[in-house]
Amino acid sequence: MSTPARAGGRAGERSPAQVDQVDPMAPGAPADVAPASGEQPGRRRRGRALGGSPGEALAAYSFLAPNLVLLGLFVLLPLVWALWLSTQQTDGFGAATAVGLDNYARLFSDGQFWRSVVNTTLFTALVTPVAMGLGLGAAVLLNGALPGRGVIRSALILPMAVSGVATALIGVLVFDENSGVLDGIIRALGLPSVPWQSGGAAAFASVVLVTLWWRLGFNMLIYLAALQGVGPHLYEAATLDGASAWQRFRYVTVPMVGPATFFLLVMNVIYSFQVFDIVFVMTGGGPQDATSVLVTYAYENGFVTRDQGYAAAIGVVLLVLTLAFTAVQWRTNRTRDLTE
Repeated sequence: MSTPARAGGRAGERSPAQVDQVDPMAPGAPADVAPASGEQPGRRRRGRALGGSPGEALAAYSFLAPNLVLLGLFVLLPLVWALWLSTQQTDGFGAATAVGLDNYARLFSDGQFWRSVVNTTLFTALVTPVAMGLGLGAAVLLNGALPGRGVIRSALILPMAVSGVATALIGVLVFDENSGVLDGIIRALGLPSVPWQSGGAAAFASVVLVTLWWRLGFNMLIYLAALQGVGPHLYEAATLDGASAWQRFRYVTVPMVGPATFFLLVMNVIYSFQVFDIVFVMTGGGPQDATSVLVTYAYENGFVTRDQGYAAAIGVVLLVLTLAFTAVQWRTNRTRDLTE
């Protein structure tokens, strides 16, 4: 008469039939049981974690399909069309003539193009740091117990609800050198009037000031959201260590809003590269191209002189510059993923 140990082998041992029935990925499976031939350990577990039945994959693609279709129609297709158009010579009517890279070669000898590049760079260098600095300062003030902070927040965010064209029209009412509100105040004070439209530096300054007013609310809102996530214990610890208000701002606030700073830096630079509506409405790129930027110059070539192939080449160059800046910032910025 066989004993149980002899019938099933020694304690802890399994018969070959039992070993074949064990799932090597099941919890508590013995370590000496290998997965089926050709199957790598952990692959089945990863497959289960990804959830992967055909029905679930089909449902996921069904939800993504509308966005992918819109992305293809309104982003990828126009981009491919612009790349093709930049190699053509056409006025938008009739057949186009292929010219290869001649439109890009023209850029190197086009003085007005380089003037637009300089203006765009100067505009970006002025607007981006000032708008971000003012936004951070406003967010710090409105994050505390400031009287009437709700009203102030609403007043700063209000320009975000207004289109760029409407903002530019308000700027015209303020900065018009003949009947503007600001010019009336300056004359009432006995000061000389400022040539906001006829003077190059004054026109450029008016565009920058209106843009700062328009972008302040967006920067403040993002920074305010970032400050809401900074733990108060960090400020308490810094205060106990004897840190002053400036030191708490410099060594606690600024590093902790690093991801928001990275986001706003990229967004503000992209907007500054693509600025059009405020410049077009307020100055039209004048006087004497003093406020001409890349987008207004592309518009002038595409819809005024009807050199649409050359305008497309300017647009492609603008896209390359924007992508290059974003890539450099993504590679070099170390605070974009900073967490508390």
